[in-house]
Amino acid sequence: MSRNLESGVIHAMRAFLRVVDSGSFTAAGEQMELTTAQVSRLVADLERRLGAKLLQRTTRSRVLTDVGSDYAARCREIIALVEEAEASAAGAAAKPQGRLRLQSMASFGLHYVAPMLAEFCAQYPGLVVNYSTSQHFPDLLADGVDVSLYLAESLTDSGLTAKRLGTTFSILCASPHYIQQRGQPDLPTELREHDCLRVVNPSISTDWQLTNSQDESHAFEPQGPLVADTPELLLEMAMRGAGITLLPLFTVIDAIRSGRLLRVLPDWRSPDIGVFAMLPSRSFVDAKTRVWLEWVDEHISPQLQADAAFFAKA
Repeated sequence: MSRNLESGVIHAMRAFLRVVDSGSFTAAGEQMELTTAQVSRLVADLERRLGAKLLQRTTRSRVLTDVGSDYAARCREIIALVEEAEASAAGAAAKPQGRLRLQSMASFGLHYVAPMLAEFCAQYPGLVVNYSTSQHFPDLLADGVDVSLYLAESLTDSGLTAKRLGTTFSILCASPHYIQQRGQPDLPTELREHDCLRVVNPSISTDWQLTNSQDESHAFEPQGPLVADTPELLLEMAMRGAGITLLPLFTVIDAIRSGRLLRVLPDWRSPDIGVFAMLPSRSFVDAKTRVWLEWVDEHISPQLQADAAFFAKA
């Protein structure tokens, strides 16, 4: 145990038991690296706290009173429980085991977490993973979550610890049928003439913020037949020809590859969106949380780069 925690009742109990077992304050002090006076003071403090005599002191011996004998037995039980709790906690910090409570934004988790979660569970059979989704900024302490994967253009000072895994961005796209019927816009200003399918999310602006390779920017409030908080719903609507949508690249990448969606204004996209692993605290990260952070850093971060590179080449 850390030396700066060796104070209070538990410390005094340990000193009392050392006196009982060794037969003297001096021997107990040598074992605990304390002076004889310090050990004597600890036992005296216990007696004052209890309002009872624990030891009868003579010039040659220290004899337990009846109260002291009963109290010593209880102290041994308490110290054993404390040591058991410390050993259990130390084991949890060293070996990944127990329940790992994970959270992710739904669309991100579907694309990046789901494909590799089975391998993670097989790698760490001592873990039970509780996985949930949320589109809102995580309240880790209230929800009892160990790690939340969250996307945001920027983070506010929340008191949480954030580990940046990488960046992503959103792109404009529509179905070939919609483009055939309504035409392909050539400038961002022409988007006002189109049906726009808009995602609402607490982590991003409600307006469409666009930027291009020349660091030009354009922002406007899209208008159209649908506003939703579920990217997959907007993806489905876009593939059915309902309009132009601005969605994270990981939501639309498969549809783009298959030709079900086409990029609109391919030189324009959203500003970078940060991908973060959010933790309640930087201190005392236990083993199960640590291995998950290492896993997503090893598996998700490279995939983020690969997906972004696909659109950069396109």
